[in-house]
Amino acid sequence: MFGFLDVPVEGAYHLIHVLTGPLSTALAIVVFTLGVRLLLHPLARSAARGERARTALLPEIRALQEEHGHDRERLAAEMMQLQQESGTSLFVGCLPMLLQLPFFMVMYRLFTTATIGGEPNSLLGATLLGTPLGAHGLGGSPLVFVIAAGLAVVAWFSVRRQPAPASGVPGGKLLRLLPYGTVLATLVVPQAAGIYLLTTTAWSAAERALLRRGS
Repeated sequence: MFGFLDVPVEGAYHLIHVLTGPLSTALAIVVFTLGVRLLLHPLARSAARGERARTALLPEIRALQEEHGHDRERLAAEMMQLQQESGTSLFVGCLPMLLQLPFFMVMYRLFTTATIGGEPNSLLGATLLGTPLGAHGLGGSPLVFVIAAGLAVVAWFSVRRQPAPASGVPGGKLLRLLPYGTVLATLVVPQAAGIYLLTTTAWSAAERALLRRGS
């Protein structure tokens, strides 16, 4: 089903092995993740500019909601027109997250596949705090609790830094709680993928704070 990932998984496998020469496997995952985020940083800057532009449009958005709130189709059309006229897009803000999905899938496969390139996957024997990095959920204790605690702290920080949702936006309050979804993810992914999640979410929180401060 995920055969199209075989080539990038093999490439990542060899890259992790190169990094694990001077580093531990867990630290190699952190370095790999930071490299991915550096590549995506220009998109994050674009997303931050888009967020500032959308914030400036909030009065007009609220006016449209008051005028067309009873007609969802008309409201959607007017919102689309407003975005086009202002040159902003909600999709731009999602790009850094969406483009990380292939890298996350590669990391997941690296620590769930028994063989890579026709050879036994030696990464499955890597450990941190005495826990195999390929262990899932509670089977990865005590490491899973360390990762979950780290993700909870990052989520709390991210939620505090988020601007309040515009009144009338469906699910606005629920969207503010989405960062906590990463904590639940630790219950179903390998610990290696959990390390990836912790590293990338911490990067996102710090990056967003710095970009907002510089605006």
